[in-house]
Formats: sequence, C-alpha cells, structure tokens
Amino acid sequence: MASTTAVIGSTGLVGSYILSTLLSIDAFKAVHTISRRAPKPESPKLVAAIEADTTKWASNLSSISPPPSVVYSALGTTRAQAGGIANQWKIDHDLNVELAKAAHDAGVKTFVFVSSAGTRGFLSGHVPYSQMKVGVEDSIKSLNFDQAIILRPGLIIGQREVEHSGGPLLNTLARGLGKISQGVQDSFGQEAEVIGRAAVRASVLAAEGKAPSKYWVLEASDIVKYGRDEWKA
Repeated sequence: MASTTAVIGSTGLVGSYILSTLLSIDAFKAVHTISRRAPKPESPKLVAAIEADTTKWASNLSSISPPPSVVYSALGTTRAQAGGIANQWKIDHDLNVELAKAAHDAGVKTFVFVSSAGTRGFLSGHVPYSQMKVGVEDSIKSLNFDQAIILRPGLIIGQREVEHSGGPLLNTLARGLGKISQGVQDSFGQEAEVIGRAAVRASVLAAEGKAPSKYWVLEASDIVKYGRDEWKA
C-alpha cells in the first residue's frame, strides 16, 4: 500500500488512536494531520499542520500533495465545549461536511468517518446530536467516494483530556459490565483504541478490495471484530 493518509480530529480520544495506529504500521508512508494543537505522537512519518482557524482546514486538506489516499475524520465536540448546539453543529456537522467535500474534490479515494450508534432510531430524528451525525453520513454517501467507511460505535470508553459530563461514571459502568460479560460490554460500548484500530483495519481491507460494499458501515460488533478480535499489528 505505502500511500499517504490524513487524520482530522487527531488530538481527540478516538482520533489519537487512529493516528498512533497509522504511525505504527507500514501501510502508509506519510500521515498528515490538521488540528488546533500539536498531536502527541511523534514520528518521521507524521506531517502535522497546526491551524487554530478551523475555517482554513478544508483548504489545508486540499493543499496536501499528493492527495491522501485515505482521509479519516474523528472530529467532534460537545455542546458544553462548543458553547451551545449552534456552535457544536458548526463543528460536528458543517466542518465535517466541508472536509468531506474538500477531500472528494482533491481526489481522495477513501473517506472514513467516526459516527455514532443509535442515530437512526425512531426518536433520533428529533435529537440534534443524531441529526448532525446522520447529516454527515448522508453527505459522505452522496459524494460517491470510491470507498466510504462509516463507524458507529456505542459508548466510547477511554479517558479524555477534557472529560464529558458523566463520562467517568459511564466508563466505570461499561468496564463493570465487561467483568460480568465481555459480550454485554461490547454491545454497550467499545474502547477508543479498538475503534481507532477498526477504522484503520477497515481502510486497509478496502484497499485490498475486501470491503463488502462501496458504502461500508461498521456497527459495534464489526468494530470489535476488526479492532480487537481479528486485529493484527
């Protein structure tokens, strides 16, 4: 493979694991990131663009030469961190859509997006968070990439730099379920590292012509399968 890739959201919980996984394998010769602050991992393969102004991210992505073969987006924030739903929408929806369009226009073949489980349920259409995720998924599908990969994890288990409200309690609950039954935990939530690995593994399989469809959705069981049970470093 030995191609280039780019990660958006590389300083977040899942994005940081996508980045560290990409840097640890030989499938990619260069890994670009675009973020407000420098990512923590260091590697000769890492090409980090630090840009505080997110309105410039799409043009930053478009300027990568040669274009990445794969772009991963684990970009997201919370209502509290953004300062309200309107500002969260600008990041979780608008910026992700803008980046997907920029990637497509630049000739990126594969786009990988970390979405969320349960966003298409009966009542989800009335929930702003679900509307954001569904909007991004639908936009990616409409762009008709050679390969689109959507991950829909449940609760993301792991320690964030800035904890979400109730996050530590939910982490404790999820890991407690794992002590009772790994299967129960797997259906409730997945470790951030497992999600990151699954995103990378799915893109590698797609490059090998092994994706089951052009628009490949990985639900919780698929994430566990590719990111943990069948993971090979």
